[in-house]
Amino acid sequence: MSEQSFIRNTAPTLAGLKTGSLFPFRYESRTEALRELRSLNRRLTPKGLRLLPLRMTDTFAMLYLYRPARLREDLRDRETACLLREAGYRACDETGCLCELCRRLNEEADFPHEIGLFLSYPPEDVRGFMEHRDEGCKCVGCWKVYGDEQAAKRRFAQYERCTKSYLWQHAQGRSLERLAVNS
Repeated sequence: MSEQSFIRNTAPTLAGLKTGSLFPFRYESRTEALRELRSLNRRLTPKGLRLLPLRMTDTFAMLYLYRPARLREDLRDRETACLLREAGYRACDETGCLCELCRRLNEEADFPHEIGLFLSYPPEDVRGFMEHRDEGCKCVGCWKVYGDEQAAKRRFAQYERCTKSYLWQHAQGRSLERLAVNS
């Protein structure tokens, strides 16, 4: 995976604007892919980031770059914890929730819509999507908005500006480690 592709998919998380980013990764060699993920983790863990393959086949992985400290904070939110319990999550700690999310991604036919809670989507929007799908959606950006449309649009624009800025800075020679904000 090129650093440019990685940055394009994760810039707001690298910048500390959101808890996590989820993105696909295709590869030819599972062994080589795991080696690359370990290398990225060695580079980013000192910045408070962790990269996990939530789902992995022989040629494809669904990767999750996240900030563990921020995820723990998000999971303590009352509405987030309530939504996860309603969705069948038994544990509301980082490890338990990530294990359950991995299990659902690997074993269930339907995509787990509560995944938005791991990506800094507002709980009211995650609940709205889980309950209504396409009905009553106010706008669509990085996610479907059912709550505060103006706040979501500001956040979408912030993420887009961040991604453009990070791609430009990387093209000018700034390393991935320098782009990643300490947490």
